[in-house]
Amino acid sequence: MVRSNLDEEYEAFWDELVRNAEVSGDPQHESFFKMYAELAAENGDCADLNYCPVKREGSRPYQLDGYLFDHDNGELHLAVCDFHHDDDLQALNSDRINAIFNRARRFCNLAIDSEFLRNLEESSSEFELANCINGNARSIKRIRCMMFSNARLATRKKTLEAQKLINAEMTFNIIDFQRFVDIQNSRDRIEPIELDIVELFGDVLPCLSAHFDESNYESYLVVMPGSLLSRIYGLYGARLMEQNVRTFLQARTKANKGIITTANERPEMFFAYNNGITVTASSVDIEKGATGRDGIATIRDFQIVNGGQTTASLLYARDQNQADLSKISVQMKLSVVNPDKIDTIVPLISRYANTQNRVTEADFFSNHPFHVEMQKISRRISTPTEDGALTAKCWFYERARGQYRNECVLRSSSERRTFEAKFPRSHVIQKTDLAKYQLTFACAPHVVSFGAQKCFLEYAKTVSQQWEKNKLQFNDDFFRDNIAKAIIFRWLDKHVGTSDWYKADRGYKANIVTYTLAYLVHYLEKRHSSAIDLELVWKRQFVPEELQNELARLAPRIANVIKSPPSTTSNISEYSKYQACWNNISSLDFGDDENLEFYSISLGEVRQKDLDARSVKKLDEDIELDTLIIEFIERIPQAIIDANRYGFLTPNSRSALKKARIGNLNFSWSERTALKKLLKQLDEFGCGPSSWKK
Repeated sequence: MVRSNLDEEYEAFWDELVRNAEVSGDPQHESFFKMYAELAAENGDCADLNYCPVKREGSRPYQLDGYLFDHDNGELHLAVCDFHHDDDLQALNSDRINAIFNRARRFCNLAIDSEFLRNLEESSSEFELANCINGNARSIKRIRCMMFSNARLATRKKTLEAQKLINAEMTFNIIDFQRFVDIQNSRDRIEPIELDIVELFGDVLPCLSAHFDESNYESYLVVMPGSLLSRIYGLYGARLMEQNVRTFLQARTKANKGIITTANERPEMFFAYNNGITVTASSVDIEKGATGRDGIATIRDFQIVNGGQTTASLLYARDQNQADLSKISVQMKLSVVNPDKIDTIVPLISRYANTQNRVTEADFFSNHPFHVEMQKISRRISTPTEDGALTAKCWFYERARGQYRNECVLRSSSERRTFEAKFPRSHVIQKTDLAKYQLTFACAPHVVSFGAQKCFLEYAKTVSQQWEKNKLQFNDDFFRDNIAKAIIFRWLDKHVGTSDWYKADRGYKANIVTYTLAYLVHYLEKRHSSAIDLELVWKRQFVPEELQNELARLAPRIANVIKSPPSTTSNISEYSKYQACWNNISSLDFGDDENLEFYSISLGEVRQKDLDARSVKKLDEDIELDTLIIEFIERIPQAIIDANRYGFLTPNSRSALKKARIGNLNFSWSERTALKKLLKQLDEFGCGPSSWKK
């Protein structure tokens, strides 16, 4: 029997699942949930979910595995797992789908019954989830229910009709194994969305061509009905938002309040008052409509790059204020971009299109120079050679989803073994992981507790600002320190998961780990003016025994505090996201560790180490620039022409280019700074050093 590619993917999936469970100490079911939930959140299908398994068998069974209530948008996100322990890929048919979703609906209906809630043990997962639903029943405007399955969808029916539940619209979505693989393989782009306009709207969407026939670029001006736009957002949610943008700037800003007010009070003036939306697609189908006029029948790879506020606010106005969207029209600029150029052109369209509540550099963060630099360092720096090892290993920084996977797939068997020996799977670190480690050691465990996506966006804002201020801090030592943080964090995560005290009362492990580490970092700094010796951890590539003992001592104590919130708070997951939770824990004193000198160094040593690393980084950059000038000296005349054409030249950069043209590398500090800035600007327009090296 010939094995299909999907069978091979399934085998690789099981290997990764088992490895994740072993590394984290989690049961396989929990590891399965986390793998799917993280991918779904990154793809925009749902929010960062809290793992909260509830299950009852019998005549009226119920089941849910994760949830999150978005207070601002009135959306309840739910997830239910269809997890198979089979070695072979199973089929997922309609009967199984209906049975699983019925279990989810049944729990929701029970949760709004106060008698059911009173009979639950307050420390149970059932109470946590039922209490969330019961307490927010009046605020829930939409329920998005996801099914995570490692079986393959075997029914022709790809969509499920929305239903009413708890006076809210309940939509259903499935990530079966085939879709799980498809999302994984989409690299750093979210899964493409194809809109059948005729099915959704009943006719084609009238449009005006705004491009020349002989050009390689297509653009259209469209009048988008507000009711259609809100319906599309209701179906797809954050998946509509371009690339890394995953959050709706809620109705707290002036722009959003204005949008909602106009939708409620002056819908007929919406087109005049609102700037509209900017959308990209990989292709469209133009057909004749009912009136005989040409219009858009299908849009493939639909993405909103500007106008997320407008889109989400219309749905908010409809749900919260029962606004009549039939009178609303929204101007839409639609750009059709070649799929091969989407990753390059779409961020530029988004950057230049945003004028209100401007999207920051953080929103295009996968391609941010910070990530490119971390990736470059990770491919270059190897770890200290372990005893008995013939070769050194490296940590693989994955700035785009699926990079490691693709590196393996594109190699032959022997090349793959060599690659995996150098970059073991256990040494892969994703950009969302980095954000979690960094914010934990920056004593912001309450931010980490929001989940991977919100944590990453918060970190992105900080790093973007720091990069613009002084990028020299992001050097080799910075990378090594972060790998050390990863080693410590991962050790504690597994230790907690396998500890008897945790197994006796499972739950909130992610909160326990980040709060325990943050507490120790905070305690060392405030009480001893010291910090964990990250260089020691990097050199050993494991956590020193003395540090292990201290973390093992603190973790159960921190867990008891987290699981004993104030009497006014019943939801522990939500409480852990509050600054008040961190303030409470950081003020505690669990006593000194007599062995702290074995794993800590003074803050003075940390500062000096950082200054030395920045000096080395600056020297390396200067050498790199000089080497570039010498290697591509013949390109300098054209660079002068390009810089002059785009208006980039300044007195200092002009002076530097004149010197570079004759191979004179004796630049002043201001000339060197101006030259670096100029080359970066030329790169953004496709005529800088990056193009020279191709």
